[in-house]
Amino acid sequence: MRLELGRRADYAIRATLALASGYPSGELCKARTIAEEMAIPQSYIPQILAELVRAGIADSVAGRDGGYRLARDPGDVTLLEVVEAADGEVISTSCVLRSGPCRWEDLCAVHVPWARAQFALLDSLAEVTFADITAIDAALVDGTYRIPDDALPARERARAG
Repeated sequence: MRLELGRRADYAIRATLALASGYPSGELCKARTIAEEMAIPQSYIPQILAELVRAGIADSVAGRDGGYRLARDPGDVTLLEVVEAADGEVISTSCVLRSGPCRWEDLCAVHVPWARAQFALLDSLAEVTFADITAIDAALVDGTYRIPDDALPARERARAG
């Protein structure tokens, strides 16, 4: 199993980061500018921004002087919200062992541990806000970011150290 973001979620996160970075000013950002600054293909940006608007993450203003801005404070927008706006629900609905629908009333042997792992992922993504992400991004740009000690699981820390 590989855990990775889909292209749409990747682009949605980048676009939201661009909007969150300009949040305090409240200025409107042009789609073209967001695409250029965040390396998002011009062909994708209208769809990505429309999904963010539908999800209540971004606001759009039509017209020559229009554009996009974050609809809420970056501290109120979670990474989970943005991923789900682009890719839909993060939780798998297929049984790990039986490849049919996954239901609590018809458990397989892996159901409970798999559900725990999925909910841990959801909780982790829901804890991270775009205020956090913009702070990390700024620290990466200025070279002051340090990976927290608890960022890696214990077995990875043991392997690295």
